[in-house]
Amino acid sequence: MESINQLYKIGYGPSSSHTMGPRKAAARFAASLSSSPARFEVTLYGSLAATGRGHLTDEAILAVLSPVAPTEILWQPDTVLPFHTNGMTFRAFDADGNLTGTRTYYSIGGGDIVEEGETRTPGESIYPLTKIQDILKWCEDSGRSYWEYVDTHENPDIWDYLAEVWRVMKAAVERGIEAEGVLPGGLGVRRKAVSYYVHAAGYAESLRSRGLVYAYALAVSEENAAGGEIVTAPTCGSSGIVPAVLYHLHHSKHFSEKRILRALATAGLFGNVVKFNASVSGAEVGCQGEVGVACAMAAAAASQLFGGTPAQIEYSAEMALEHHLGLTCDPVCGLVQIPCIERNAYAAARALDANLYAAYSDGRHSVSFDRIVEVMKQTGHDIPSLYKETALGGLAVIK
Repeated sequence: MESINQLYKIGYGPSSSHTMGPRKAAARFAASLSSSPARFEVTLYGSLAATGRGHLTDEAILAVLSPVAPTEILWQPDTVLPFHTNGMTFRAFDADGNLTGTRTYYSIGGGDIVEEGETRTPGESIYPLTKIQDILKWCEDSGRSYWEYVDTHENPDIWDYLAEVWRVMKAAVERGIEAEGVLPGGLGVRRKAVSYYVHAAGYAESLRSRGLVYAYALAVSEENAAGGEIVTAPTCGSSGIVPAVLYHLHHSKHFSEKRILRALATAGLFGNVVKFNASVSGAEVGCQGEVGVACAMAAAAASQLFGGTPAQIEYSAEMALEHHLGLTCDPVCGLVQIPCIERNAYAAARALDANLYAAYSDGRHSVSFDRIVEVMKQTGHDIPSLYKETALGGLAVIK
């Protein structure tokens, strides 16, 4: 299991799998060439082709390759490559039309890519334990918590990286609650974060608190939809949930920056376990792997901040993921807007509810977080492709 810095990626929206991944693949392909090409040809397959225009996949690739040579994008939504639905083949040609280079990449979620023939976890494995149940036992045996397990196995500079992650998250919230207007893409979706932020001030404490959580999640999700700078947590499409919860608790409960970074470490550990044992790709397992996992990460972070035991933290995350099982990924017109933006707001509130529910318990419960991850993976594979970021079913076909 890799470092959590491979889960938290700083980049630009609207989609980690359909924007960040293809951009990274284009850069890797261009760097692999031994001679200057006369032109490029890029074929997008499966989900990338089906929803790529809405996710700005073509623009992400063209931003990298067009300055080098003219680039043509070919769309083949009905062709799904065996390894993953988010496949793309890059070809380079010389002035005589001869093929000088070709490579196939897959965007596997969270901004990660693998080349044809690579394993899915090409990075350095630094965590010896990859199941929460085993890490929970480590915590109980040692008297330490999840963030200390992260600290034990990561390089010391992880804390500097998490500080930068937190800076970008805060900036996205603060930009988003000031921004107004209509989001790009043609759906006519107006930004709502500023309205929720203003309206929240007029309510009593309990309702104001919930309204602010909504506003913060909307703020980041709207920034993502507009192509702004965000952090994958674990993906672009779910990037509003963890920042909303942590920003709210930082300001309302005055938790220190140090404690927020430790909560980010814990959240990252839970997200990493899901990514390693299942998937965080909406095109592979549906939105349960994006918003569901983000909700679990935020719930674990909140539980830690409020002094939860390792068992209560695990229970909080388990509930948050369990109650998103089966969630489909079928955004209208392939844009990361409807229902994605509202879904982030609801999940941020649900994460706080999961923390509160677990806090009333002793942490003992029937189904472990690891078992829910297994079920999520199987459920995701069983969900028809119509509902996994192909724009062929569900909300995606609403006119």
